[in-house]
Amino acid sequence: MEWRSIKGSTSTMISCSKCNTRIPRLTSGVAQYRCSCCGYVTLMIETTKPALAQHHDEGQQQQQQHSHRRRASSWISHMKGPSPSSSSSRNSKSPSPSLSSPLSSPSPSSSWSTSTSTTSLIKSCGRKRAVLCGVTYKSRKYKLKGTQNDVNNMKDLLIKTFHFPSKCIRVLSEEDEQLDKNLIPTKKNIEKSLKWLVEGCQAGDSLVFYFSGHGLRQPDFKGDEIDGFDETICPLDFMEEGMILDNDINSTIVHPLKKGVTLHAIVDACHSGTILDLLYVYDHRENKWKDNSPPSRVMKSTSGGLAICLSACEDDKMASDTTAFNRNVMNGAMTYILIETIKKHSESGITYGNLLDSMLDQIQRINGERCLNSRILRKVFRHKIIQEPLLSSSKDFDVYTTKFLL
Repeated sequence: MEWRSIKGSTSTMISCSKCNTRIPRLTSGVAQYRCSCCGYVTLMIETTKPALAQHHDEGQQQQQQHSHRRRASSWISHMKGPSPSSSSSRNSKSPSPSLSSPLSSPSPSSSWSTSTSTTSLIKSCGRKRAVLCGVTYKSRKYKLKGTQNDVNNMKDLLIKTFHFPSKCIRVLSEEDEQLDKNLIPTKKNIEKSLKWLVEGCQAGDSLVFYFSGHGLRQPDFKGDEIDGFDETICPLDFMEEGMILDNDINSTIVHPLKKGVTLHAIVDACHSGTILDLLYVYDHRENKWKDNSPPSRVMKSTSGGLAICLSACEDDKMASDTTAFNRNVMNGAMTYILIETIKKHSESGITYGNLLDSMLDQIQRINGERCLNSRILRKVFRHKIIQEPLLSSSKDFDVYTTKFLL
């Protein structure tokens, strides 16, 4: 099956995408045509208007095109096939070419569905795309209170500061879990969204993966971790379906990155230091990159692109929710400080090095105001100490001359 586009055509005939047999064209809009000779299915999209205008008109013509979209959706689902499965502490606690595949086209996070995949969305989201996950773990003993605020604040930052189109941001949370089952942050949905994030990426694309929730670690049995532990993130159903390992995250969203594609991962979770298994870790005390290559020498690199990760803490540390910034609102400490620092320098921009320094200064000030330099108080408030963030990358670069851009 293949998608085709007609620009201003008034012809009553179309050609089969496979054998070029002429087929009568019955209607405008989205429709499917089966060849009487070879049985191949061709999907047609009429683009007589600019892509964004067409997308607007599609919303106005929803009733007339409903039956066509439903049929197109069934074919897309058939072609895609089944999805593969692979303060409280947060421990278990420059335009680019359009994307080539219609199956990778983004859609609004509030109503994501494969049935709304269109050429206009593929083109408009070719440059910027994001997946934001906020897991609250409702009705569970280990629930978190600040993750939904984190996701809302991160989405606001992407749209207002870095000009991400809202329809190119997919949000997985428990806030609207009754509206779309595909957007509940289960293991299956998170894995599907990570594949969507990098699918069809091309030079010039800027991708963002954000996660706010619990993180854990487990023994590494493959010999590819320097510290002997795999880091993980915990989806909503991790007790039933299992966690998502750093190895899997690396193979899903790091390895596919082509030359000219940049991915930023921001992970506000416990034990998240090297959650992407990137080759370099920045030591801010010594002001240099350190080698984080796996002892097993297994490949952890990109396919020519750049992956950068900012984590809430080191692999053996724990992140936290806090009300230190607003007594009435719970936030992830790292997420809040990161966003406020970026906003403060939104006009002039800020380098990665200065961003880290500013965040560390704020963390030290807050921890100092709580008098947590006392050994006794550190034991009492051990989970309320805000940990230092960690920067890692697939390539080393000068952090004090390179601007932080999403």
